Amino acid sequence: MPLPKRSARLACLLAVSLALGSAPAFAQKTGGDPVVTAPGSEAVPVAVESQATAPEAGEWQTSSSLIGPSKYPADFKHYDYVNSDAPKGGTLNSVAIGSFDSLNPFVVRGTPAAGLAVFGGGILYDTLMEQSPDEPGTAHAMIAEAMRHPADFSSVTFRLNPKARWHDGEPITVEDVIWSFETLTKLHPQWSAYYKNVTKAEKTGEGEVTFTFDQANNRELPNIMGDLTVLPKHWWEGTGPDGKPRDIGEPSLEKPLGSGPYRVGAVSTGKSIEWERVPDYWGADNPTRVGRYNYNSIRYVYLRDANAAWEAFKKGGLDDWRLENISRRWAEGYDFPAVKNGQVIRKTIDNSQVQSMQAYVFNNRLPKFRDRRVRKALTLAYNFEEMNRTLFFGLYQRIDSYFDNSELSETGLPSERELQYLEPLKGQIPDEVFTDEFTLPVYGDAASARNYLREALGLLKEAGYELKGTTLVDAKTGAPLTIEFLGNDPSDNRVLEPFARQLKRLGIQTNVRIVDTNQYIERMNNFDFEAVGMRYPRQSLSPGNEQRDFWSTVAADAPGSRNYAGIKNPAIDQLINDIVYASSRDDLVAATRALDRVMLWEYYVVPQWYKSEDWLAYWDKFGMPEKQPAYSGIDSFSWWIKAAEKDTASAN
Repeated sequence: MPLPKRSARLACLLAVSLALGSAPAFAQKTGGDPVVTAPGSEAVPVAVESQATAPEAGEWQTSSSLIGPSKYPADFKHYDYVNSDAPKGGTLNSVAIGSFDSLNPFVVRGTPAAGLAVFGGGILYDTLMEQSPDEPGTAHAMIAEAMRHPADFSSVTFRLNPKARWHDGEPITVEDVIWSFETLTKLHPQWSAYYKNVTKAEKTGEGEVTFTFDQANNRELPNIMGDLTVLPKHWWEGTGPDGKPRDIGEPSLEKPLGSGPYRVGAVSTGKSIEWERVPDYWGADNPTRVGRYNYNSIRYVYLRDANAAWEAFKKGGLDDWRLENISRRWAEGYDFPAVKNGQVIRKTIDNSQVQSMQAYVFNNRLPKFRDRRVRKALTLAYNFEEMNRTLFFGLYQRIDSYFDNSELSETGLPSERELQYLEPLKGQIPDEVFTDEFTLPVYGDAASARNYLREALGLLKEAGYELKGTTLVDAKTGAPLTIEFLGNDPSDNRVLEPFARQLKRLGIQTNVRIVDTNQYIERMNNFDFEAVGMRYPRQSLSPGNEQRDFWSTVAADAPGSRNYAGIKNPAIDQLINDIVYASSRDDLVAATRALDRVMLWEYYVVPQWYKSEDWLAYWDKFGMPEKQPAYSGIDSFSWWIKAAEKDTASAN
């Protein structure tokens, strides 16, 4: 059973370590049913049992946490769930959708290959600190062997591990760190928003780098600085095989120099990419790496669409495991021979993660969506109950919060602590925020359906539209109200067309446009769409700076940001600041609930659905630890190839 929406018990997250395909990690499209959020997102703090002592301010520490000390001591050898003797070898086969034309993920232009990531380094680059799959909100030493910060959190200093090396053997230096920070924050809006409050990066000692902030008492800032992907300055400032200077600001197909557990192997542009495990990887004995990254190679083959990927999985050899995201397929499709004879194994895994918003998202940059009454009318027209019954086998629940299934989700009327943030915004936010509990329409029968459509039509008329025959038109200009839904897979029609049909009942002319994945990514990066079905990246139970990239006025006009809805609202900007500057957990929860409440009442999106379990299917080629991390649920990098066990035994 799913957690009650208002449960104080905090959620865990299913982290899919290898789901780094060509589909944009920033926007998970709605391909038939809900999709699993891409990895590399911020961790979700939950209560954990501590085995370590919290360091005093100013002391060097090997772990960083937003929720208290890690359960692992400073000298831990490996995560307690891994097989520290896991054999190395074999190939992991995966499928990516669409195509790729770049091995540089840090620019908005171009489509990077699977295995690369804008955030988190992917499998090519290491970060200053390594986010733990075993504890939420916790990171351990990686390129930085330790960190410290003053009591007021106004800066953070990292001491680099002298063993840290690039794949060419050169040491990772403070100059690399500073150059990476300065470069990434200029190249991509996600980085610039994430590190907006960092004013300076400087060398403050041998092997030490300090980041200074424009504020004090923001507890999140020292922690998130550890997420910085460190890039090789000497390589990027050198010349390529063509004799020309490299330009990190441009897409490139030259194999980049990295520092992580894998390096780029064979590449067939747009078709496939193979990653090779680095045999002399500098971090192999780091406790976050022991028993993990066991595949000798990881191979991604690009296919046209999700249907082709499904056929490839059934056939075997191209895709070794998948998280199923289509209810009809999970209920009826796993009857092929490999399942019946035990070659393919299925598992249902409880999913109690925070549910980030999955919705039909309208581009509020367009005049037609700027009137809140229009947006509310569109929300009233959505019949979730019918779609759940006829398409999803009744397996889904309605999502009604940007932080659903967590304590951050709004409920009832505002609490006194929430009102501290909401009262100053009176007159700038909907009056209903203070007087009514937010609810979504429930289509129980034909009568309720008629009532919702009647109410929706009334709102549209108030907004200046009228029916002429069966077409809704602007009462002044006579122009029809039209909406185009964007998708990048033929299966998108399955969830876009039912809503489009509902809107036609109001006289709204609609169409669904399916484009290839590369064009979809380009259009989403540049906000070139009217409406789209998508899931936002996963939310954190310790939200902070990343909220600016999701909802702020500044991000609305920054290509590549995650403010897809184009929200430009000073009240939202203020609530984001209230979250960022929250001085206690109670204040953070209240400010986030206030933001959630205002966002919902503004009707920027039409909330869709979520499911309370994940559906894992895999070919029986893997060895797996007896348990997986309690926090993330799955760590596929802790698996190994069974055939490698025999090779290891033979060698011994």
